[in-house]
Amino acid sequence: MKTVPAKTILQKNKSTEWFGNDYNMNLYRGCSHGCIYCDSRSECYNIENFDEVRVKENALLILRNELRRKIRSGVIGTGAMSDPYNPFEKTEEITRHASELIDAYGFGLTVVTKSTLITRDIDIFQSIKEHSPVLLKMTITTCDDNLSKLIEPNAPPSSERFGALAEMSDKGLFTGITLMPVLPFIEDSDDNIRGIVKRASECGVRIIYPYFGLTLRGNQRDYFFSRLNEIFGEKSPVQQYRQQYGDYYECLSQRSKQLWKLFAEECDRYGILYKMTDIIRAYKQGYENTQLTFF
Repeated sequence: MKTVPAKTILQKNKSTEWFGNDYNMNLYRGCSHGCIYCDSRSECYNIENFDEVRVKENALLILRNELRRKIRSGVIGTGAMSDPYNPFEKTEEITRHASELIDAYGFGLTVVTKSTLITRDIDIFQSIKEHSPVLLKMTITTCDDNLSKLIEPNAPPSSERFGALAEMSDKGLFTGITLMPVLPFIEDSDDNIRGIVKRASECGVRIIYPYFGLTLRGNQRDYFFSRLNEIFGEKSPVQQYRQQYGDYYECLSQRSKQLWKLFAEECDRYGILYKMTDIIRAYKQGYENTQLTFF
């Protein structure tokens, strides 16, 4: 596959407020899942030909050298910009080998993906879990497979993602869902939120973190609107978006307050955590000393 030059793989985060990640790691550039709402498509990230997946040149060598130089361990997050389990990962195994390095150097790991390929690496996650925190998240925005195939056309349908969560949970791994974005006029219904939380509970999911809206800017907005028109035709909600949000970056659902109340009640009913501070505390519980391991 094609490569892109890279000087670094790990970026030190200014804060650990986002899922407790000390570092961020992107091994690939671009994504082939084709999700119509993806913010990473925005021009500000300078990713040309976003739908074409490329691997960062010498990614594993750079990562190894960076891990060796760190004087303290921490949690490495991956999947924020490009899905680490894109179709090329099946043969390239860059994410798998990076996880092995993370394990060998005593770091923790959080992953967010839409790919069921993540279950291939359960053995490595279990090994990391022996010494450091592990949190494995699937992004799920709808419990309707037909809808997920329309808005996330090249990703596995939602039911298969739930299946992957169940498999990882059954193996004793800490699993969660990033319920974002929840598309206004399309996914922001009570039934959708109830369905996701209920199914998550059945799959042993420990945490769900939501965002009842989406972000839109520049070329990403144009792409999103054009895809909505293609998918929904005369029933496209594009005009509703324009009237409601104009050029605003943050497009919260008009029902966000009601949805949050319903979501919180459902999570409380099933014992699922949803506040960020609770999420971080729960998956890191028992590993406090590993964050101060010096080499």
